[in-house]
Amino acid sequence: MSHPRSAAALDIRGLAKSFSRPAVDGLDLTVRPGEFYSLLGPNGAGKTTTLRMVAGLLRPDAGSISIFGVDALADPVAAKRIMAWVSDEPMIYDKLTPYEYLEFVAGLWGIDAATAQRRADDLIGWLGLGPHAHERCEGFSKGMRQKVALAGALVHDPRLIILDEPLTGLDAGSARQVKTVLRERVANGDTVIMTTHILEVAERMADRIGVIAGGRLIAQGTLAELRIKAGRGDDSLEDTFLALVADEAQAA
Repeated sequence: MSHPRSAAALDIRGLAKSFSRPAVDGLDLTVRPGEFYSLLGPNGAGKTTTLRMVAGLLRPDAGSISIFGVDALADPVAAKRIMAWVSDEPMIYDKLTPYEYLEFVAGLWGIDAATAQRRADDLIGWLGLGPHAHERCEGFSKGMRQKVALAGALVHDPRLIILDEPLTGLDAGSARQVKTVLRERVANGDTVIMTTHILEVAERMADRIGVIAGGRLIAQGTLAELRIKAGRGDDSLEDTFLALVADEAQAA
């Protein structure tokens, strides 16, 4: 299936989801093809709920989600074929080795054996999993499990990669490997959307940053553009972010 090259990697319009209260409240958000986009916000701002709806794990109460021109609500299977989701808690099969896990996931996507093997070899090498490729995952650390989960998410070669706090609990070496792989994917034309509480990571890696509060996008742009909106001069992203959130809280 071909997709319009001009289409946004992700286009969200009027997205809404309520539980006991609105978690996402009429959210509009556009992410461009080939960019690294970081979605920031305080706890409870609606970041994870938004991404879970994009990934097809939650059904929105209202609104639309388009992924490279594919209506993700009308055709979720087509959307998932060009998208990957990685949560902060890696969910893998403990009794499988990394290599077996990638083989299993590739089979779910109907990827032929030769292509699956090549991609598995590439991903295991990229993520530094080679020495443990044939060990069962049950004894792996959080960082190792996160890398296996990331490899599994990438084995079908998605164009949009969505990550919810992927660096939480990782040691410095694992975090660096994950960041390197994500940078390489963006350099090759893929799109990455990542939430993180580690603002230095967003400051260094993101092409554009979105700030969400109260289930709405309150600011979006490069760090320089966010500084202008917040009136913060050359402040760090952390200071700029806190100023934007405080301004929104005062206006509410």
